[in-house]
Amino acid sequence: MMPVAWLRVDTQTILTIQNHVITKNKRIGITYTEKKTWQLRIKDIRETDRGWYMCQINTDPMKSQMGYLDVVVPPDILDYPTSTDMVVREGSNVTLRCAAVGSPAPAIVWRREAGDNISLQDGEQVPPMIWVPNQLVGAVEGQRMTLECHSEAYPKSINYWTREKGDIVPQGGKYEPVLIDNAYKVVMKLSIKVVSQADFGAYKCIAKNSLGETDGTIKLYKLPKSAINSVETIDGKRRTYAIKNVERTSSRSTV
Repeated sequence: MMPVAWLRVDTQTILTIQNHVITKNKRIGITYTEKKTWQLRIKDIRETDRGWYMCQINTDPMKSQMGYLDVVVPPDILDYPTSTDMVVREGSNVTLRCAAVGSPAPAIVWRREAGDNISLQDGEQVPPMIWVPNQLVGAVEGQRMTLECHSEAYPKSINYWTREKGDIVPQGGKYEPVLIDNAYKVVMKLSIKVVSQADFGAYKCIAKNSLGETDGTIKLYKLPKSAINSVETIDGKRRTYAIKNVERTSSRSTV
């Protein structure tokens, strides 16, 4: 009978020769049947066992046959560096990490708590989102005032201002709408050169693209002239600083 050997190809390790186990790996075994079949047996299979194995018959010339052992490993999410609970301020950037192992390599899918999928492909389209730094703004008649909104959208959104009845705020005259673009982010500013009685009320900043429309509301309310705290000139420009009067009540009781 010609000697038969099993080898681990990638490490060039001789595992068995005939009925003898050469390797010190106690999980390796060999069996032989009357049908002249040599079987290499591996107990408690591990991911490190993945690779090429060769059965070799020491004839002249030598004959061999190779086979690849693939080890399937169920997916598992690693505690580190996977992100844990995070608290961030609205408008900030945040990076969430999900580290997973498995074989074949697992596909990672992000979902919201409600179960909705989140796609993170390059160029992903995003419906408009708006947030308002100050939703309630006070002003004195005759004062210059600027209202501000922030929006994000892709494709790029159309941005404009309206009054509470839906009338679009025109550009020019006493109104100066300005857009500051930064990729998919936009800062919307609406300056009112000289605030009059007719300017008090609600303003809406609106962002719209092919995926939808959203808006934010700012309420401009009237302050009494007595609320003006100081007036100064900076770089040739007259600037006023206003504070709202707050009525204070005392918790002290008298008998």
